[in-house]
Amino acid sequence: MINLSNVGKKFGDYWAVRDLNIEVGKGEIFGFLGPNGAGKSTTVKMIAGLLNPTEGQISAGGYDVVKDPIKTKSIIGYIPDKGFIYEKLKGREFLEFVAALYKVEDAGRIIDEMSTLFSINRNLDDLVENYSAGMRQRLVFTSALLHNPEILLIDEPIIGLDPKGVRMLKKLLEDMASRGVTIFMATHSLLLAEELCTGIGIINKGRMIAIGPKGKISGNSRGLEEFFLQITEDAGS
Repeated sequence: MINLSNVGKKFGDYWAVRDLNIEVGKGEIFGFLGPNGAGKSTTVKMIAGLLNPTEGQISAGGYDVVKDPIKTKSIIGYIPDKGFIYEKLKGREFLEFVAALYKVEDAGRIIDEMSTLFSINRNLDDLVENYSAGMRQRLVFTSALLHNPEILLIDEPIIGLDPKGVRMLKKLLEDMASRGVTIFMATHSLLLAEELCTGIGIINKGRMIAIGPKGKISGNSRGLEEFFLQITEDAGS
């Protein structure tokens, strides 16, 4: 469902990512790990079609993200690390706006169902500027799932969520994957990756330094945290 082939992104003279090769199948949860500035967010934005790669090709759901941007975006839900929300709108107004962009049928019913799932249904008539950080994150998640995407891209999923919200998110992602939704998750949370992901990729200084099934990546006797720390230290030296 997601394929990156020899992908690189250059800003001026600086290569943010280089020579990335990633394949994520239908119904998989792929954890994309790395230190700050490693290239995780840049990669997620390229898959989402918000940045064009300098080199290489990216496909999502069989569509080329550069050549078929509209088709690609129609099957992708994207949750950035800092979600943009129109703060002067009420929660429901914002969701109605997003639903209209995706031409969601029976939008009112879906908004009610999804906002109830994320426990913000009682706040939909409040201005977004009055939402807490956790409520805003729940609103962003709700908006990203209104069109029932086949692929979900998440950049740091647990920012702003309390423990209850994190538990709810874990169950949601597991349920979505069981229904065949492909999830690409960039995260600093090694625990979250170890609990949820079927595959792991570790990036450092723009290059993939390890990729494979979770069990293989974390080693035979070492946990993911020890493996991650060791491999990123080795790559950085």
